[in-house]
Amino acid sequence: MKENKGKIVIISSPSGGGKTSICRELLSESRLKEGWRFSISDTTRQMRPGEQDGREYNFISDEEFEKKVDSNYYAEHFKVHLYNYGTPRKPLEEVLENGGVMLFDVDVQGAKKLKDEFPEAITIFILPPSVEELQKRLRQRGTETDEQLAVRFENAKEETKLHTKFDFTVVNNELMTAVQEVLDLISNHPVEKTN
Repeated sequence: MKENKGKIVIISSPSGGGKTSICRELLSESRLKEGWRFSISDTTRQMRPGEQDGREYNFISDEEFEKKVDSNYYAEHFKVHLYNYGTPRKPLEEVLENGGVMLFDVDVQGAKKLKDEFPEAITIFILPPSVEELQKRLRQRGTETDEQLAVRFENAKEETKLHTKFDFTVVNNELMTAVQEVLDLISNHPVEKTN
């Protein structure tokens, strides 16, 4: 049995559940010094206003993506709507080997694929306090049309039902309380051994 030194933490939620805000808070300067890292996926979609290449995602062409798939570059990859998303394998393996925490902010589909690939990963589902609160948060973003919001609400209802498939569930009623709960779960979870 080989002992991993690091942890993989997969945080998922429906759109508007708060996973991205929680991940941002978790990656404080002191934790970055302790070897905490945020997994930056590759995507073939266009960059949105406010995003930066290499911060939210690495934005690449379909052709480049296919080459990386062929060379086994990704730990997991999948298509959402019309675009490809992939998780680079090397940074993950480095964290497991050297210690620290690799943090993922992914949808339910990505969480399942990553857990299949890395069964030792800790999975945490962030639940909104209520459907009404989730709808309010999504509307306040002001980034989607009514039609897009309707699709997101429907998807969120379906995704929320899957929270029982995760190791832990945290209700995001108040951001900093939820952050502390997630931090406690990560800190108290033992590092697993692999074959």
